[in-house]
Amino acid sequence: MEHIPMCIDGEWIFGEKDIHVYNPSTGKPHVTISNATIEQIDQAIESANRAFDSEEWRKFKPFERGQLLVELAQFIRTHAEQWAQLESLDVGKPMTQARADIEAAARYFEFYGGAADKVMGETIPIEDGMLNAVVLEPVGVTVHIVPWNYPIQITSRSVAAAIATGNAVIIKSAEDTPLSTHEMVKWLKERLPKGIIQHITGYGRDAGAYLSSHHDIHHITFTGSVPTGISVMQAAAQNVVPVTLELGGKSPNIVFQDADEEQALEGVLRAIVQNAGQTCSAGARLLIERSYKEPFLAKLVTLFEKITIGAGEQDLDMGPLLNETQYKKITSLLEMAAKDGHVLTGGKSLHIEGYPEGYYVAPTIVDGLDVSHPLAMEEIFGPVLTVFTFDTVQEAIALANATAYGLVAGIWTSNVNTAHYVASRVKAGQVFINNYGAAGGIQMPFGGYKKSGIGREKGLVALRNYTQMKNIAIRYTAPGGD
Repeated sequence: MEHIPMCIDGEWIFGEKDIHVYNPSTGKPHVTISNATIEQIDQAIESANRAFDSEEWRKFKPFERGQLLVELAQFIRTHAEQWAQLESLDVGKPMTQARADIEAAARYFEFYGGAADKVMGETIPIEDGMLNAVVLEPVGVTVHIVPWNYPIQITSRSVAAAIATGNAVIIKSAEDTPLSTHEMVKWLKERLPKGIIQHITGYGRDAGAYLSSHHDIHHITFTGSVPTGISVMQAAAQNVVPVTLELGGKSPNIVFQDADEEQALEGVLRAIVQNAGQTCSAGARLLIERSYKEPFLAKLVTLFEKITIGAGEQDLDMGPLLNETQYKKITSLLEMAAKDGHVLTGGKSLHIEGYPEGYYVAPTIVDGLDVSHPLAMEEIFGPVLTVFTFDTVQEAIALANATAYGLVAGIWTSNVNTAHYVASRVKAGQVFINNYGAAGGIQMPFGGYKKSGIGREKGLVALRNYTQMKNIAIRYTAPGGD
């Protein structure tokens, strides 16, 4: 079984304890990784700081950083099928979805590569004889703690922005999904100064926690659960280290009776079965106008029951859940749904021929729950859609805002006034009207209100996460003192 090494101080290094990485489709291990020791993490951070302060890195021009990132995008596209296979093997997602993730990764490097030499400051008029300049400088050593559901996408979107702005980068990949990050780091390691890119593996409770609390890092980007995000933020606060947090959601799709039915059905379906519902921005709640509920749900149930499910390599509509922990959690919640609500379809685990140990469940629609029920309020992270009805626009808005999250919302209506009014009242970082997801939205700022997080990723605004402002005021006088 292959052992995936860490990249620390420009070298491939193994830790003291091995961790098995499982293929969700089969439930069997396929590679091992190391659980990084404290000493190894210290070494990585020391190396990153040394590399960041080096003259070699200072002389690496912005346009050269940009060219490098664009070259990586080209390399990813050239090896897209191989990388997609790694992503599917790690996460279990169908190959079509894995290929889309690889293309998104390439686009992130391309996008931020093009922006690398366009991160500009400004001058501020003060008075005659004074030149005041605001310059943007890299923050230093940035830590990127990546979740398991979209490893290549989420790694790429923050790492590309951090390198584009001139930082040294330490990636902590999820212990379940190290493969695509390892491939990315292999390429970058050979082209960046020693120590600018490092890859730490291991358990989040060990390696991730220690990285978050270290006094010699300068920014943390974390995507994951609210409890872990709070812990990361608390640890960073002890050292006054800034954080960018994306902590999930319980996003609504709001369907009015005048919606384009075909578009709305497809949008609601894909928003919850994508990656087996293991998506922070999943459309996990359907808010449907009461007069339209019955016909819409009848057609939605039919579509759910047509979803094909199997191993990632089979490239069907939906793959497995990530691991046994996820599987037990979701099946327990499905039992709760059957007890407290009305399961319209799904609600059960599945046996897939040829993959008896994989973690499969049927996509599920649950109606009849109270709006305060845990299934209605908490992020499930599985292919489970809860249904609620409204009679008025104000009721729809109240339902949309009823959870502690505010990441994404979808609005489906042909009435432009309704669409804009609801969009202006929904507390969510991204609002989609008559679509959901906008093909990945590389250029679009992404982040949430409330417990969905702090800060924004994607788009040009994300470059500010990895820069700090310096104000330089210069007094000058006329030559000769005139």
